[in-house]
Amino acid sequence: MSDKRYIFENYLNIARNFVSEKEYSKALKFYNKAYRFQQGKKDIELILDIALLYDKLGYKAEAEEKYRSAINIDKSDARAYYGLGVLYDEDGFLEEAIEYYKLAIELDDKYDRAYFFLANAYDELKDVNNAIKYYNEVLSLVPNDLWANANLGCIYEELGNYEKALVYMKKALEIEPTNFRILFNMGVLLKNLNREDEAKEFYFKSINENPEYPYSYLNLAVIYRENKDFKTAIEIISKGIENNPNTSFLYYNRCCFYTSINELQLAFKDLMKSIAINNDFLEYMKKDEELQKLRELQEYKDYINSKL
Repeated sequence: MSDKRYIFENYLNIARNFVSEKEYSKALKFYNKAYRFQQGKKDIELILDIALLYDKLGYKAEAEEKYRSAINIDKSDARAYYGLGVLYDEDGFLEEAIEYYKLAIELDDKYDRAYFFLANAYDELKDVNNAIKYYNEVLSLVPNDLWANANLGCIYEELGNYEKALVYMKKALEIEPTNFRILFNMGVLLKNLNREDEAKEFYFKSINENPEYPYSYLNLAVIYRENKDFKTAIEIISKGIENNPNTSFLYYNRCCFYTSINELQLAFKDLMKSIAINNDFLEYMKKDEELQKLRELQEYKDYINSKL
């Protein structure tokens, strides 16, 4: 092996070791050292590795330049088009991302990640028919894809097709039974099916898996509030606040619960806290019918007058 080839390979090995250790900036430094060699400028694997690292480190323009460099060397490499799709997707240019994902799929019709993110882009654009179509393409290639199953479940839930949603959500839970988001989504779905006791069970499981996910506390507390069990609703949402002390909507909803049981001083305190965290609640509270009793409180009136 020539000295240059040895040095080139050595730089590659050092870079890959840094990648395995998640030392991405150091890895990029040695990949770029390898790229300066003549063979490096024609090495597709190296160029794609550099592009991936640029993207991971937030250097979008540099990543795009490297992906396009790879395409100039080999227009049939699906990975470069997929990489460009990811870049445009991350920046919110979904239509452009879709075109690149489709180009990747044209070159490799088994490219499951390209199908997945193509489906996800359509999902974000509210094109549910194409989202469903391409998530199903993912599942034809990878039946146990966690998020293709979960996302299909969410789409069908939003469409009101709860029974079909249940099929996909159950499959997602078979794949990963302790995923807090999927446990939460199952709770939402079961509530829509009027299976409240089961919904509560899944919200409790979601909280157990991740106490710092505030929506599980909120949805669970709302079930108890709807059944006029304000004491339990307040206990649950208070636990949520304990674990998520900077989440404004938890304070706001506890304010509503306190108002319902005429604990107006406690309600006003929570209202002020919610506004301190998120000023958007200032306008919302003025129209909220749940706070009608609270508007009789002198502190509330004084606060409103101070904002006029």
